Amino acid sequence: MSDPNPRIEQFRKMAEADPNNELGHFSLGKAYLDAGETAPAIQSFQRVIDLNPEIAKVYQMLAEALLKENRKPEAIDRLTQGVKVAGARGDLMPKNEMIKMLKDLGAPVPESIAAAVPQQTVGQGQVLCNRCGKVGRRLPEPVFSNAQGKLIQEKICADCWREWIGMGTKVINELRLPLSDPQAQKIFDQHMREFLNLT
Repeated sequence: MSDPNPRIEQFRKMAEADPNNELGHFSLGKAYLDAGETAPAIQSFQRVIDLNPEIAKVYQMLAEALLKENRKPEAIDRLTQGVKVAGARGDLMPKNEMIKMLKDLGAPVPESIAAAVPQQTVGQGQVLCNRCGKVGRRLPEPVFSNAQGKLIQEKICADCWREWIGMGTKVINELRLPLSDPQAQKIFDQHMREFLNLT
């Protein structure tokens, strides 16, 4: 590739500016994977796991990158770990996707996880959060006046939304995003969806 990929460059700067920013490394790994650059994608995803081993989706993406490098035993190992993490957190989508990948690879699925995760009871004013996998306080009203705002109110707990506010400020500052620019707004929204596990 003669021209450096602008997304990779952008997320690389973000990850370098704050080496402990799990979202920066996650986005960088995803950009590398999308560009077909599997070796650096593997490094970035592994860094995310080192920083926060509770993000189920990253195990799936790391396994995808490893499979593209013909590193099947390592991919199976990461998928097995990922299924356990997703199962413990009640993260159904990545869990089901990783179970399917394990089956397609002819690998065993961890038995305790193969059983359904017990349904958590969601009470009045509560939500089963897509990010933390727990039942938490529901946001009192949509955070934006569009469909995305309503989705966040229905799928994200108030604590995780508050966490995103802090991370969102970091994203704006580190990537120097002028939110009046539609392209910058798109990048910001992508980060938000990835952080909140709404991708």
